[in-house]
Amino acid sequence: MHHSCAPYRPTLQIAVVLICASGVFAQDPRPPDPPTPSGRQIDEPTLDEVVVTATRRSQRPFNLSFTTHAVTSNDLRDASFRTTPEALRELPGVMVQKTSHGQGSPYIRGFTGFHNLLMIDGIRLNNSVFRPGPNQYWNTVDPLSLSRLEVVKGPTSVLYGSDAIGGTVNAITKSPSTYGEGTNMEKRLYYRFSSAERSHTTRLELDWAVDDKLGLLLGATLKDFGSLRAGRGTGTQPNTGYDEWDADLKLEYFFNPDTRLVIAHQEVSLNNVPRTHRTHFAKSFKGTTVGTDRRRDLDQDRRLTYVQLHAENMDSFVETMRLSLSWQEQHETRDRIRRNGRREFQGFDVGTFGAGAQFESPTAIGYLTYGIEYYHDHVNSFSSRNRIQGSVADNASYDLLGVYLQDELSLSQRWDLTLGGRVNFARADASRVRDPLTGRRTSVADEWCSLVGNVRLVYHLIPEHINVFGGVAQGFRSPNLSDLTRFDSARTDEIETPALGLDPETYISFEAGIKSEYESWSMQAAYFHTLIDEMIIRVPTGRVVDGEFEVTKRNGGDGFIHGIELTSSYRFHPEWTLFGNFTWIDGEVDTFPTSSARLVREPISRLMPLSGQLGLRWDHPSGRLWVEGLSLVADNQNDLSSRDRADTGRIPPGGTPSYTVFSLRSGWQIRDNVHLSVALENLTDEDYRVHGSGQNEPGRSLNVGLSISF
Repeated sequence: MHHSCAPYRPTLQIAVVLICASGVFAQDPRPPDPPTPSGRQIDEPTLDEVVVTATRRSQRPFNLSFTTHAVTSNDLRDASFRTTPEALRELPGVMVQKTSHGQGSPYIRGFTGFHNLLMIDGIRLNNSVFRPGPNQYWNTVDPLSLSRLEVVKGPTSVLYGSDAIGGTVNAITKSPSTYGEGTNMEKRLYYRFSSAERSHTTRLELDWAVDDKLGLLLGATLKDFGSLRAGRGTGTQPNTGYDEWDADLKLEYFFNPDTRLVIAHQEVSLNNVPRTHRTHFAKSFKGTTVGTDRRRDLDQDRRLTYVQLHAENMDSFVETMRLSLSWQEQHETRDRIRRNGRREFQGFDVGTFGAGAQFESPTAIGYLTYGIEYYHDHVNSFSSRNRIQGSVADNASYDLLGVYLQDELSLSQRWDLTLGGRVNFARADASRVRDPLTGRRTSVADEWCSLVGNVRLVYHLIPEHINVFGGVAQGFRSPNLSDLTRFDSARTDEIETPALGLDPETYISFEAGIKSEYESWSMQAAYFHTLIDEMIIRVPTGRVVDGEFEVTKRNGGDGFIHGIELTSSYRFHPEWTLFGNFTWIDGEVDTFPTSSARLVREPISRLMPLSGQLGLRWDHPSGRLWVEGLSLVADNQNDLSSRDRADTGRIPPGGTPSYTVFSLRSGWQIRDNVHLSVALENLTDEDYRVHGSGQNEPGRSLNVGLSISF
């Protein structure tokens, strides 16, 4: 049992008194349609250009001491992104790995899975059954239901608790927009077609409002994805298609212009998503091995219902208040037929109750943001081959409680300082766990307490044009039920078994960067260095369980990861903009490459290769037509860990080859209520694979998106 709650890095003592705690909210009442972010098209900076996720309150990205990005509603529409993870793929420092066509997991600054935090309108999607490495859960967020994605790089555990290490992403959903005098209603229809997978996506929205008091948004999406055709050489990848449906509702009631009540519900269902590389349907790429399973399909369902109260401009010590109650369910079922014909079912159900309160107070000692948040998971699991548990413990619970305080203050006209701290408590309790040695039922009960802080600075080198920023931030991740109790297949020919007595992972990240904003030029560059302490890593045991090599978990992964990110945009003519980005990441961590107890320093698994993007965009003076050419370049990645080399179904011998992909995109506002997007992706039909993926990316493809409002 871990009861102590002392700072885990005595060298970094941040004097912050934690008296109140946090709720996560990152959505402004009726936010304006944000401008296109720098990197695509530059607009004169305005006060409307805000993000909320970085500091939990509305601020201009230019003035923040974080590296941030926003994927706006215009980006989501113009690029016709197929999934939410794919909407992040063109950001620097992000690599989107796909185990299968229906599974996408972003690597942000070298971290993926439960080392990144995804929120929906400020509510955690992450729960206690998230597993290490890439997973499919981010695919359960429909990009067509979103108004924007906000991305904050690096540890944000002070604000958002466990898991917020590589990055934090907030998916902000659409709100009613037809407010005005009387009763107003608008219907919107969206259709997307992609030739690479012969897919069809259709969404219908109903937007209804009465005066400025009451608004309702209803949306439903149907998706049919066929087998994906890769580039020349590989061609069609059989058994990669799947179906999906999504539905969402949001109701808003304004008590007054500054106070509103929000009730929202969303559902998503992904049906028969194949993990193709583990089956005999897989195609070898540059020497990768082909799986032996006859079937390995996954059904994934998620439901979220929440009630939030947003109040601003309150005439009291508390100026702004956010209150939230939520209930989220995630259901997962895997249907597997081994090569010998044996059929197996396993899965789990997770119900998560969430509650939070956040407050903001301008004071003489700075602008205070503080609050409290609590999440409780209840988990049931099953398996046809394990009578005790499914992939994780059966009849289990997990609790997260966080309290935080942040102070933003201006030291002078040029210097801004942000101080923050958080106390976090976590508890795991599982009554049905299979002991990997005896095969008998056992139980798990443990708890952890963590204290973290950060210090960040902004120096206004040339006010309103150039800012220099930097800071140091602590991060942590408490062991979850997946760490403690997982009994399931891991990578190729591996099975992971439960591990007890784990401690929290701890991180310290240092970052320095510069931002510039001019009328025709913008730039953001950053260097980061993250120290890794006690990372929970897989350890081979030397035993064979159910025909697969056993791995378990242990603290011991000390190391580092560092990198450089650069993004820039230059409008050299009123109609022409040149934009691009660049990423370099490297890192090492201690691992157990064999079943012996000897630690070996190795490269971080699945390091993002040296990558870049360069594009040229033309905008018609009317603003109704644009065309852009885009090139994506990634170097070969042969800096592999022992785990990478053993993952022969996804990573070719010697590493993943380099690639260059050229695409052409266009958007046309045909009428005020009709918009057409057309893209010719991968013009040279390059046959390529994102590092660590279980399938190749689309070959030459025509993508068409049409939106109509009426």
